Amino acid sequence: MLLTVNQLWGWQGVTGKRYSTAATVALICAAVVVTAPGAAYASPPPPSSPAEPTPRSEPTPRSDASLERVRKEIEKLYHDAGVATDAYNAAEEKADKQSERIVKLAKDIAEGQARLKKLKARAGAAARAQYRGGGMPDEAQLMLSDDPRQFLDGAGRMRQGEKATKGMLTELKRTQEDLRIYAEDAAARWKKLEANRKAKAASKKKIKKKIADAEKLESRLEKEERERLRELEEEAALKKQSAWVSSGALKDIGGKATSEGQKAVAFATAQIGKPYVWGAEGPGSYDCSGLTSKAWAAAGRDIPRTSQEQWKQLPHIDMKNMRPGDLIIYHADASHVGMYVGNGAIVHAPRPGRDVTIAGAGSMRILGVVRPDK
Repeated sequence: MLLTVNQLWGWQGVTGKRYSTAATVALICAAVVVTAPGAAYASPPPPSSPAEPTPRSEPTPRSDASLERVRKEIEKLYHDAGVATDAYNAAEEKADKQSERIVKLAKDIAEGQARLKKLKARAGAAARAQYRGGGMPDEAQLMLSDDPRQFLDGAGRMRQGEKATKGMLTELKRTQEDLRIYAEDAAARWKKLEANRKAKAASKKKIKKKIADAEKLESRLEKEERERLRELEEEAALKKQSAWVSSGALKDIGGKATSEGQKAVAFATAQIGKPYVWGAEGPGSYDCSGLTSKAWAAAGRDIPRTSQEQWKQLPHIDMKNMRPGDLIIYHADASHVGMYVGNGAIVHAPRPGRDVTIAGAGSMRILGVVRPDK
């Protein structure tokens, strides 16, 4: 017979798409198979005649130990796909910023070229005026004047002209230097942009391969084996969550969400049921960091796009001070992230083939906790 063991962690304070404010959420269900003792065997049938065809044997179902090895292999493939997804997202974010910077540089170069053209026109006009005066410098013409008043007035104008000419030449030189820097910066940005495009392509290829390998491995299982595999996944998650809770990790955690945190949690939980798609950041699908970054954007805060950058750039806090809205980073390489919603639970986008869901905060290996708001 089949014995189902449920362990529930409730959470409160923020509504999701499917839940009311006061609702509690069933987080983890584990299935334990209990076999009945003893079974009767019928007497063997009489031997069949040589003319009868040999009956086709059914495939021998895999043992739990064998399925557990498959589960771990699939888990590793999806983990590697998650790492590659983070690399893809990081390269995409950098490429977007570099593209924006290149567009800005192009505008700066166009404006600089227009300014340089005007300055050169002014310098040309001054040269032509000097030529029309017989090529004699203003100082010499001034000294030859017989009128003292004209001499004094001319001296003032000459000083102003010298100052304006000096300023024009300084601006001309500065504009030429700016254009040189803009051009060098744009060339460097193009090189980085191309490098990030190549990085994106390599990560995309790796993601697709890892996911295809995992799907191929799972497709070889019979229907009953796939169902049992899902049960083993749930049992493994429940075992880790139970160990985390038993360690006393939840004992001192009781912080309340800020108003921003409430908005972030409300957004994230409203996405429950939407599929995981690598590289996606809504509105119809998400990857893990796409969900958390968009949730906090909805709360009015821009945070890094990837789980690894969220871990690097956001303030780290002790788990005992954790509150709803904080982000829990998972695995030694910071390749996964979920949002804490209270009472030992997170909302997250797990992996390809799964939907955004509620899970136990300790159901995966925790690296640490970061806080998007102060």
